[in-house]
Amino acid sequence: MNFTNRDDFEEALVKNLIIVFLGIFINCINGIIVLTFCKNSVFHSDSRYILYMNLVVNDMILICVSVTLYVLTYAYPNFNAAVCYTWSVIGSTTHMNTPIILAGMAIERYIAICKPLHHAQICTVHRTYIIIALTWGVGFVPALADVIIVIATRPIGFFSSIMFCIYLNLYNTKYHAEKVKVVQALYMSFVWLTLIYTYFMIVRTARAAKGDTASAKKAQNTVLLHGAQLLLCMLSYITPLLDIVLISFFPIHRSKITFLSYLISNIMPRLLSPLIYSVRDQTFAKHMLQYYSCKVIIVKVKLKRRRLKCSSKRVCSFKG
Repeated sequence: MNFTNRDDFEEALVKNLIIVFLGIFINCINGIIVLTFCKNSVFHSDSRYILYMNLVVNDMILICVSVTLYVLTYAYPNFNAAVCYTWSVIGSTTHMNTPIILAGMAIERYIAICKPLHHAQICTVHRTYIIIALTWGVGFVPALADVIIVIATRPIGFFSSIMFCIYLNLYNTKYHAEKVKVVQALYMSFVWLTLIYTYFMIVRTARAAKGDTASAKKAQNTVLLHGAQLLLCMLSYITPLLDIVLISFFPIHRSKITFLSYLISNIMPRLLSPLIYSVRDQTFAKHMLQYYSCKVIIVKVKLKRRRLKCSSKRVCSFKG
């Protein structure tokens, strides 16, 4: 995260406008996706789309928290520590959720392609919502552990103090550093092993199939896109070290380097979610286009009726 004293007003304004615009743009797209899902009951009984909506909602929350904190570091950097920790817990939970959700979605595609006869029995709606609840619980554990460490190592009065709300100020003990190493190793190992295993199993099924392999190849490409999205998400773990290296070579461009790192590792990965399903999935794309084309037609009809009413009133008033 950039420090406000590194930027002049114009540079800070441009950066914040870019981040806010991208945040609003991504959340508008995701909002349309969620609305399409809610308005069409055909998706409500499909575990695939339910899991996808979980990812979209998670991304929306993450974008809101991330962009808000980014803007606050410029506009109002010093505020109550308890509020800062609350925002941090929400952001950390949604950040940890993303790779776990991607792993769950890859497993669902693996079952659908490799075990199609058992898919309906295994991936029920009830079980899908249980998996979603577990996902949020698992994502919340590291954030809770961070706060517990802070409570154990700092006085209670610390939470009523005023502080500059950045990660290094919140979690800067040796216990946090060790916790980060353990959590990243466990979480990322599980997610990557899951994606690799499901991908190769889907590839093997596609090659062994005698009939139409279109659905298997599509699932294969979907898992690959999950991997690409995960790679982008993992940049958030690498960028602090990369920032240090780049800043050591280009110290005068510190502000620009941290800005680009934040943009690439936190904002851009959330643009892939609409690409993976909303654009590539023909069923979802069809319902989304039909729903919003109907909305446009209704709006046009209403406008036409209003114009006709206005014109008739003008005629009547002219005759009177």
